[in-house]
Amino acid sequence: MKVLGIDLGSREVKIALMDKGRIVQKKKISTMSFYKSCCTYKGKLEADISRLGIYEPVKAVSTGYGRNNTDIGMFKPITEIKAHVYGVLYQTGLKDFILLDIGGQDVKAVRVEKGLVTDLELNDKCAASCGRYLENMAAVLEISLEEMTKYCENPIELNSTCSVFSESELIGKIAEGISSDRLCAGVNYSLYARLRPLLAKFKGKRLVMTGGVASSPALTQYLKNDFDEIIHVEEPQFNGAIGCCSYGAGLF
Repeated sequence: MKVLGIDLGSREVKIALMDKGRIVQKKKISTMSFYKSCCTYKGKLEADISRLGIYEPVKAVSTGYGRNNTDIGMFKPITEIKAHVYGVLYQTGLKDFILLDIGGQDVKAVRVEKGLVTDLELNDKCAASCGRYLENMAAVLEISLEEMTKYCENPIELNSTCSVFSESELIGKIAEGISSDRLCAGVNYSLYARLRPLLAKFKGKRLVMTGGVASSPALTQYLKNDFDEIIHVEEPQFNGAIGCCSYGAGLF
């Protein structure tokens, strides 16, 4: 039987379908569109997987923010930590690593040894170290997120620890005539600076990056100061959904 994995994120819903140990289908839609188009309310939210283009019997596993408040019928909910660790085990084949998952609104740092979680740190209380922060700052700079994350040289110092106040500080730097390259680098470095306390006890190990921010060249460059090896999985945004499939298929 095929396995359907779904990661109900704060911004997007990621879906993966596995057949005989291989991912054969992936798709993502906005969380709002998922709730509006794929869900109905019958005492509690329920999802119709046929609206996702799945019409055959599947074993189904879910994770993410909405795993407990969205009843998807036959879906088995698992924690985000378990889903993302299983995703990395599947995508890399590694058994020993540090996982850094940067989502839209939270960050997870997890130590995995011999395939088992042995330590973890979480930040889900502030968006200043998450993907939403970068999106907001890119909007202030009127530049694409992809373009902004390329810059890491000579970063301007940004001191605000709150994502809201950081926007005002950035606007002030723009008014001072600071170059766009330095402003972008400053934003990227400020994200790295907020991640460092979370990662402090994990330094020097092999780091696997997942989540939407994993593709940031600037953040990768900064993290090379703290880790011997930086690994990017092929599908960083789908890692949670892929992990759900791996769990459901009993691969690990």
